[in-house]
Amino acid sequence: MNRTVALWLAVGWVGFALLPWYAIEDGFWSFVWLDGFPTDADYAPGIVQAMGHGRLWFLPIGLALVAPFAVLWRDKTTPSFAFVLQAAGIFGLAYTVVQGFAIGIQGWEYGFLVTLFGEFGDRQFGMGYGALLTSAAFLFLLTRGMAARGIVKGDVFVVGSIGGVISLVVAFIVFPISRILVSAVQDNDENYAPALFFGKFLSTKIWGIDCLTSNVGCGVAWNSLVMGILVGAGTAALGLAFALVATRTGFRAKKLLRVLTVLPIITPPFVIGLAVILLFGRSGAISTFLEWSWGIEPSRWIYGLPGIWFAQMLAFTPIAFLVMIGVVEGVSPSMEEAALTLRADNWKTFTTVTLPLMRPGLANAFLIGFIESIADFGNPLVLGGNYDVLSTEIFFAIVGAQNDQGQAAVLAIVLLSFTLSAFYAQRRWLGQKSYATVTGKGDSGVHILLPKRLKWLVFGTVLPWSVLTAIIYCMIMFGGFVKTWGFDHSLTLMHYIEAFSVTTSEFGLVWSGAAWNSFWTTLEIAAISAPLTAAMGLLTAYILVRQRFVGKDAFEFGTMLSFAIPGTVIGISYILAFNVPPLELTGTGVILVICFVFRNMPVGVRAGVAAMSQIDENLDEASLTLGANSFLTLRKVVLPLLRPAIVAALVFSFVRAMTAISAVIFLVSAEYDMATSYIIGRVENGDFGLAISYSSVLIVVMLSAILVIQLVVGKRQLGRRDPEQFSAQRSAA
Repeated sequence: MNRTVALWLAVGWVGFALLPWYAIEDGFWSFVWLDGFPTDADYAPGIVQAMGHGRLWFLPIGLALVAPFAVLWRDKTTPSFAFVLQAAGIFGLAYTVVQGFAIGIQGWEYGFLVTLFGEFGDRQFGMGYGALLTSAAFLFLLTRGMAARGIVKGDVFVVGSIGGVISLVVAFIVFPISRILVSAVQDNDENYAPALFFGKFLSTKIWGIDCLTSNVGCGVAWNSLVMGILVGAGTAALGLAFALVATRTGFRAKKLLRVLTVLPIITPPFVIGLAVILLFGRSGAISTFLEWSWGIEPSRWIYGLPGIWFAQMLAFTPIAFLVMIGVVEGVSPSMEEAALTLRADNWKTFTTVTLPLMRPGLANAFLIGFIESIADFGNPLVLGGNYDVLSTEIFFAIVGAQNDQGQAAVLAIVLLSFTLSAFYAQRRWLGQKSYATVTGKGDSGVHILLPKRLKWLVFGTVLPWSVLTAIIYCMIMFGGFVKTWGFDHSLTLMHYIEAFSVTTSEFGLVWSGAAWNSFWTTLEIAAISAPLTAAMGLLTAYILVRQRFVGKDAFEFGTMLSFAIPGTVIGISYILAFNVPPLELTGTGVILVICFVFRNMPVGVRAGVAAMSQIDENLDEASLTLGANSFLTLRKVVLPLLRPAIVAALVFSFVRAMTAISAVIFLVSAEYDMATSYIIGRVENGDFGLAISYSSVLIVVMLSAILVIQLVVGKRQLGRRDPEQFSAQRSAA
C-alpha cells in the first residue's frame, strides 16, 4: 500500500462523508453543527447532500475519490499509478471549484448557465470543513501523481509543497486581487470599457510632469516612485549600518540598540507621524527650541516629501535591519582572511569581498523598503501635505466622496508596475552569481574589523538616529500620562484606567476596560497568524532558492502581490472575493488570519531568500546522499541555519498583525474588533490620550513577544568569534 495515497484518500473521505460540507454560520470554530448532524441539510456531509437531499451535483466528487483505490496497491513506477492520481486530482479539484462558483445562494451565479440549463431551484452556501479537506486531498493526490512522473526529481515533499503554496497564493492573493483589478476596465455599471481605462491610466493626475517647469506638483506616480527609491535606498543603507554595529564592533549597548531598531515597527503608523509633527511641526518641541536658541523661524518643511521620507525611514529601517543582520553574520570570515593574506587592507577587503557578499541582503532590503514605501498610506496621510502619492489617492478613491473603484484599480495597476520593475531590477542586479558562504566545512575564523573611517561613519549615523528614535518614543510614552498631548501636560492615569481597568464581581474578575475586547482579539489573531506566516514564507523561500520548475519567476512575483498593493485595496478585494460563495469568510476571525498571513508572508520570503542564498546547496545534497528526504533535510539542516530569517519572519508577522490598519479596517466586525481599528476610532473622536496609552501598552506587549521569540528560536551557531574581543585578547597576549 502506498501510504501517502492512503493518507490523502482518508482525508478526502473524512471531508466528503463525515464533516459538514458547507460553512458554519456561527463561525469556523463553532460546533453548533453537531446538533442535528448529519441529516440537517445545512450541515450535512457531501455524500449525505447527494443521497439524502437530492443535490446530485456532489456525486462526481465521490467518484473522483473512488478512482485512486485502483492504484493504492500498485507500484509507483507503473504508468497507470501517476495517470490515475493525476486524473482524479485534476478532475476532483476542478469540479469542486467550478461547482462552488457556479451555484450560489440564489441558484445559478452566471446568466449563461440559466440560458443553458434553465432556472435552478436549489442553492448552496460557502465551503466548510468538508469541502476544504476534500479539495486538499485532491490537490495532494495530484501532486503525488506528478512526483511519480518524475517532476522535480520525483520528490513528493517538494512537489506537494509547490502545489500547496501555489494553490494558497492563487486562492488568497491572485483571486481576490483580480476581483478588484477587473474593475479597472469596467464602468460603474460593470460593463467593460477599455477606453475608459486608458483615459484614467494616462491622465496627468498620474503622470503629469508640470512640476519640472512650474510650482505645480508632479503626478502621483512620479511622486511615489521618487519617494520609494529614496526610502528603499535609505532603509537598506541604514539597516546595513545598524547590522554592522551590532555584529562587527565591540559596541557595549548592542541589546539596547536592537530594541531601538525594533521599536518603530511595533508602533501603529499614525503614532510615529503624530510624534514627528509634535517634534518638528511649526509648534513642535524641537522647532520651538531652535527658534528660542538659534532664531530659526519654524516652517512647514515636515509636510511633504521630507516628512514622509523621515517618518518612513523611522518605520521601515527595522525591517531592513532584520533582513541584513542575518546576511552580515553569514559572510564567511575565511574569505576575508584570504583577502588579508593577499595583502589587502581592511578597507579593500570590505569593499571587494565583504560588501559584494552582502548583495542579496541589500537587494532584498531595498526591495522591501521600496514596496513598503509606495504602499504605505498612514504616513503620507498624516504628513503628505500637497505631496500626493498613489497610496493616498487609492484610499480616497475608495472611501472618499467619489467612490470610484475603477480609479482605485487603475492606480493599483500603476503601483503594481512599479513593484514589478523593482523586482526585475533586483533580479538583474544580483544576476546568476553565487553568494553561498555557509558551507559544511568548519569555519571558526574571525570577521575583519571594520575600517576606521567606515567604523566612525556607521557610528556617526547609527548613534544620532538611535537617540532621535529614543526621544520620539519617550514622547509617545509621555503622551499616555498627560491629559492632552501637546496642550495640557498635567500628569494623569485616567487614559489607562479607562482602557484597561479590571474590577471584581460575584463572578470574579471583570475586564471592564473599554479596550480589553479588541486587545484580546488582536493578541489571539496575531498569535495564530505569526507562525503560519513564517512557515509559509520560509517554505516559499526554500522552494524559490532550492528548486527549479517551470513558471518559477511568475510564482515568485505572485507571492509579492499582496505586499505591493496598499492594505486598503487588499481589504476591499477580500470583501469582494469572500463575501459570497464559494468562500464566505467576511465577519469571521478566519479572514483576519488569512489576510495577515498572505499580506505579511513576502517579508518572510525575502528574508529567507537572502539568508538561504548564503547557504551552500552541497549541505542539502550531503544530507540527501546520507539517506534523508527533503523534509528531514529542511528541518535538520536548513532551518537551524535560517534562525535570523525565522526571527525576522515571526517578529514582523506578529507585529504587523498587532499594528495593521489599512486592510483590517474593512474586515473587522463587532465580534472581531482589532486594536488598530479601536485606536483609529479614538483618534477620530479626538481622544489622543487613550489612543496613545493603548499604543504604549501594545508596544510593551510586542517587545515582550519579540524577546520570547528570540529566546525560543535561539541564535544561529556558526562557530565564529567576535572580532573586537579577539583583537583585544591577541593584544593582551
